[in-house]
Amino acid sequence: MGPDPAVATVRTAVRRVLGELDPARGCVLVACSGGADSLALTGALAFEAPKSGHRAGAVTVDHGLQEGSADRAARLVRLLRDLGLDPAESIAVKVDERGGPEAAAREARYTGLQEAAVRLGATAVLLGHTLDDQAETVLLGLARGSGARSLAGMPRTFERGAVRFARPLLDLDRVTTRRACTAMGLSVWDDPHNTDPAFTRVRVREDALPALEDALGPGVAAALARTARMLREDADALDAWADQAWRAAVAAAAAAPGAPIATDARGAPHAPTAPTETTATGAPHAPGAPPATGAAPLAAAPDRAALDVVVLAELPRAVRTRVLRRAAIVAGSPPGTLAAVHIDAVDRLVTAWHGQRYVDLPGGVRAARRYGKLLVFGFGELSEPT
Repeated sequence: MGPDPAVATVRTAVRRVLGELDPARGCVLVACSGGADSLALTGALAFEAPKSGHRAGAVTVDHGLQEGSADRAARLVRLLRDLGLDPAESIAVKVDERGGPEAAAREARYTGLQEAAVRLGATAVLLGHTLDDQAETVLLGLARGSGARSLAGMPRTFERGAVRFARPLLDLDRVTTRRACTAMGLSVWDDPHNTDPAFTRVRVREDALPALEDALGPGVAAALARTARMLREDADALDAWADQAWRAAVAAAAAAPGAPIATDARGAPHAPTAPTETTATGAPHAPGAPPATGAAPLAAAPDRAALDVVVLAELPRAVRTRVLRRAAIVAGSPPGTLAAVHIDAVDRLVTAWHGQRYVDLPGGVRAARRYGKLLVFGFGELSEPT
C-alpha cells in the first residue's frame, strides 16, 4: 500500500525539482518555519533526497518578533535533525521594518537564507509557498493596481546572487500540505501572525478570498493562480523586449551630441557609456524592435540613467514604461514605493512634452528631459541638468 495521496503529491513535486539540480554541486536546503506548508515540503525532501543522490539540509529563520521564538526554533531544529536533514540549523535575523513590517520581515528572511546557503554550500533553497499563497499575491497586486509583472505572482524559481530559490508546491493547496503533515506524523505549528488581521495578507486570506468564493463559487484561488502562470509568460516576453530597448536607448543617448548629461560634485560632466547595440549576427539592432538574442548585458551607472527620447517614443507603451521603471530603480528609487502614477508622469516627459521642468520620484530621484534625452538621477547627489 502506497503513501497517502497528499504525501505522494508533495513528494512528486519535490522529486520534479530535485531532478533539475545536480547533486554534485552541493546540498539542497529547505526553509522550514514549522507551518504546514514548509513542514510538508521538509518531510518530502527528507524522503526524496537520498533516493536521488542529493544531500538535504534545512534552515529555520528566527525573526525575533515573538516571545519564545528562539526556543521554538531550537525545538524545530531538533525535529529537522530527527528527519535526517544535515545541516539543520536556526538563523536569527534582524527586522528593521523599513517599507512596512511584512516587507521588512520578508527581506530579512531572504537575506538570511541567501547567506546561509552560501555559507553551507547549497545549490538551492526550497520554499513552501502554495497555490493559496499565489492567489493571495495576485489579489494583492490587483488591489494595488499593479501591472502584469506583479499580477504574474511568485515565480517558480528565482535567484539572489549565486543562490537559486525554488517553490515546488505552487500547484498544491494548503489543504493538501496539512493533510500530508498529518499522514507523515508531523506536528504543525500555526504562527499567530498568520491569523492577525493587522497584516494585509491575512485580511486577504481570511476575508477577501472567502468573500470571492461565496460570490463567484469555488475555484477562485485556483483561477487566480492559473492567471498568474499565463501572465508570467507575457511579462517575461515584455521584460526581455524592454531589456533590449533599454540598451538601445542608453547607447543612443551616450552617442548623441549635446550638452553634458549631468555633473558630479566637482562640476565634471558625467554620461553613461555603452557599446553600440547589435544583434546576434553583429548587425545594428533597430530601436524598439523585439529583442535580439546573444546581446551582452549593459552595465549602467549605479545612480543615474540617460535615455534617448526618440528611441523611447517609438516603443509600445507596455515596453516603454518598463524601461522607465528600470531607469528610476537604477537611479535609486525603491521598487516597493514606485507606483504607476510615478511612471505615468515620467512617461509624459517622453510622449506629452511641453516644456515641463521635472518629475520627482520616491527615494530622492528626479526625472527631467534635456537635449533629447530623458535623465533620471538622484538629485541629492547630482546637480539638476540645465
